[in-house]
Amino acid sequence: MLDRIRIVLIGTSHPGNIGAATRAMRNMGLEDLALVTPRCNPKDLEAYSRASGATTLVDSARQFDALEDAVADCTLVVGASARSRHLPWPMVGPRDLAESLPKALEPAEARVALVFGREDTGLTNAELQRCHQHVHIPTNPDFSSLNLAAAVQVLAYECRQAFLALADASSSAASAPEREVDQPFGVTWDNPPATHADLERFFVHLEQTLTAIEFHDPDNPRQLMARL
Repeated sequence: MLDRIRIVLIGTSHPGNIGAATRAMRNMGLEDLALVTPRCNPKDLEAYSRASGATTLVDSARQFDALEDAVADCTLVVGASARSRHLPWPMVGPRDLAESLPKALEPAEARVALVFGREDTGLTNAELQRCHQHVHIPTNPDFSSLNLAAAVQVLAYECRQAFLALADASSSAASAPEREVDQPFGVTWDNPPATHADLERFFVHLEQTLTAIEFHDPDNPRQLMARL
């Protein structure tokens, strides 16, 4: 299941951070890296130097022009956020997030994206609103800024620990129907989960419908669609 967890780095400005992130990923068994509008050359010598034994991840990293493209096939998108935002969003800690992923990845079609922002400013509000959940790494409030690769390492480690615990407890697996899965939002369905692209199309249609029945005023949105 770890091979269906994607690390997404947005606007990375230093190639060394990309290389260090790939090393952190491979240490924990993650192999899927997506880069969104990097502000550096991802294949700079510094990236390879910091990657150490994970240089093939630097080579295989895919580049995208937008977050939506990088996570289009993902069924759960989680954004790393260093602070609370004006618009509240489901917020979890690294361990709680990791422990929820085995269930989220039970369907064969499921894929999870862990999204990290720029070294200096993190993720924008618009990018965070594209995520289903936010994850916050609790750090010393007097010195809370984590290096990008360190943040990737923390979440990747928690993911690996959760899946190792699952393997140890495999003999006590639930006896639910094969296709029945517990979705990240606490509802059980018997169909495969929707991808991020599916949900984006749904919200476009929903906004058009709400506008047509005059429930939603696009000239005075009041953050309605973001809250929905």
